Amino acid sequence: MKGPHDVGGDEGFGRIEREAGEPPFHHEWEARVFALNRLLLKQGVYNLDEFRYAIERMDPAAYRAASYYEKWFIAIERLLSEKRVLP
Repeated sequence: MKGPHDVGGDEGFGRIEREAGEPPFHHEWEARVFALNRLLLKQGVYNLDEFRYAIERMDPAAYRAASYYEKWFIAIERLLSEKRVLP
């Protein structure tokens, strides 16, 4: 079954535009999400496969509407809830 993240070979998404000198993060919160994910992975709260699968389980419309790091944040939130780290 093909999910919203499986776009290999699909058409209609347009060209990937890269900005000159593009920074690794466009907003401070993105760097924080990146660091939080690294910490949680290192601490063994979840593993990389679980993290990827949490992103893949996003609602297709939400997946398409979310930015790269918004997907990460949603996945982290989901995993922390499922693992009862957060209520």
